Amino acid sequence: MELRQLAYFVAVCEELSFSRAAARCFISQSAISHQIARLERDLGVPLFERSTRAVVPTDATTRLLPLAKQMLSLESAIRAAVRASGPRIRLAANMSFASRSLSAIAAARAAHPDAEIEFVIKPFRQRITAVADGDCDLALIRGRVDQPGLMVEQLWVEDLVIATSSNHPLATRDTVTLNDLSSYPLLLPPEQEQVLLHNIIRSAFADLPVGPTFGPPIPPDHTATMELINRPEAWTVLYAQSPTEGLVVLQLAEHRLRIPVCAVLRDDTRRSPILTTLLTTLHSS
Repeated sequence: MELRQLAYFVAVCEELSFSRAAARCFISQSAISHQIARLERDLGVPLFERSTRAVVPTDATTRLLPLAKQMLSLESAIRAAVRASGPRIRLAANMSFASRSLSAIAAARAAHPDAEIEFVIKPFRQRITAVADGDCDLALIRGRVDQPGLMVEQLWVEDLVIATSSNHPLATRDTVTLNDLSSYPLLLPPEQEQVLLHNIIRSAFADLPVGPTFGPPIPPDHTATMELINRPEAWTVLYAQSPTEGLVVLQLAEHRLRIPVCAVLRDDTRRSPILTTLLTTLHSS
């Protein structure tokens, strides 16, 4: 049994999809399937019931998951304990924050030439754990987190992106309103997978005379963009969107779909000059 196999196992448990877990871990789907199969052989039990539509954890998985998370947390704590002291900052984020983070890191290094600042790619839950365990000094997240021992500092606010198929009836409009979109099916992941996104939608429609028309939830092994191609009358809300053939981004006339981006730090974090410069640059960039 290897720690990386436990990391892959946790990713599959949380994503309920081998393809999404592979993307999250930056490896191929065949590689993550192979490592999970090796873990199952080592343990002598099946961990997932696989089908073309779903990945279902077994009873053994339910027992293993908290222990696997504990092992990975211990790994982070070990790394934090033996890290060399000195002017070093570890920033945890995902790739959607890369451009802004790297600009802020470059500015902080220019102000502090001897600083070592690492940009660490981690999914949401691992970012929070890494800060809590001391493996990372701060994490960037969308929304907020309420956890003892951690503090949250708002850095900026993002407008979410509305995306449709290029064949959508509103695709040629310069701007749209939520009223315009309300009669068309809104495609989102299940609420238990994207609580923040659902809360933002509810808040945006709260004082409007109409609410959203929800389409079927996006299955765990599908993507929002592919669902739009298959359902050209639908729309969705994304945190960010790169140019994709067959899709268009609609400009919302009112800024109703907004989300705070925050830094998560430990309550006892000492604001070194490097960390202060990094946070200040993230605030202003």
